[in-house]
Amino acid sequence: MKKLLFSLSLGTSIAVLAACGGGDESAENTNEEAETQEEASAENGDGAASESNGEATGEGAEHPEMPEPDLEGIPDVVAEVNGEEITKEEFEQTYTNQFQSAAMQQQMTGEEIDQDQMKKDILDGMISQRLFIQEVDNRDMNASEEEVDEIVGQLVEQNGFESEDELFAAFEEQSMAKEEVMSQIETESKIQKMIEEEVGEVDPTEEELQAMYDQMTAQQEEAAEGEVPSFEEIKPQLEDQVKMEKETMAAQNLASELREDADVTVHL
Repeated sequence: MKKLLFSLSLGTSIAVLAACGGGDESAENTNEEAETQEEASAENGDGAASESNGEATGEGAEHPEMPEPDLEGIPDVVAEVNGEEITKEEFEQTYTNQFQSAAMQQQMTGEEIDQDQMKKDILDGMISQRLFIQEVDNRDMNASEEEVDEIVGQLVEQNGFESEDELFAAFEEQSMAKEEVMSQIETESKIQKMIEEEVGEVDPTEEELQAMYDQMTAQQEEAAEGEVPSFEEIKPQLEDQVKMEKETMAAQNLASELREDADVTVHL
C-alpha cells in the first residue's frame, strides 16, 4: 500500500522527481523500477534467509543488511514556502517511501545511501511541488471530470486493482478518504496541464527519434538484452519519450523560476 500512496505522490508533478535524487528519470520509469526492485528484494530476502541458515549454495556471498531511514532531528516544520508549511509528518512520509526504493537498490548494488543528500533532494522536490500547487491556483487552472477520471484509471491499472472501488478501499485502509484522494488527483491533473502549457506543441523530428533509437539500441546491445525492435515498431514509444523529456525539462525550468521569486525558508 505504501507503493500505492507513493505512486499518487509521484504523479503530482514531473519536476518533483526531477528535483530529487533520480534527476532525469520520469515518474513512470521510477515506479516501474521500484516495482522491479521490490520483486528482486523479495527474492534476495529469501536468499539471505537461506544463507543465514547455512543452506546457500555457490560462493555464499552475503547480502548487505537492509538500511533504516534516519529520521532523527527532523524539525516540526521542515520548510516554509510563501508562508505555507511543509510539516515533519509530510516530510517523513515522503522520505520513508522514497528511502524504501533506494534501500532496495542498495540491496542490489551495494552502493550506500547518502541520507543527508537524499533528504536535501527530497525536500527540494517537495518545495517544487508546493510551488506548483500554488501556481495552478494563481493561474486559475481547471481540471475536467474526464481528465480526473483518466488519472483514476491509471492508478487502478498501475496498482493492479480490478475497479475504482478497490482503489478507494485501499486508500481508506491508509486513512485517506475518497474526497481527499480525488482532491489530490484533481490537483495533479491541473499541474500536468500547466506543464503541458509550458511545453507547448511537441512534434518530434525524425532526427530526434532516430537519435533516441540509436542510443537505446546501443544500450541494449551493450547489455545483451536480446533483439532490438525495429525503428518503426517502437516509433510511438519514442515519440512519447521525447514528449516526456521535454515535459521534464519544462517542469525543471518552471520550478527554478518559481523558486527565484518565492519566499522559501528551509529548517532541515
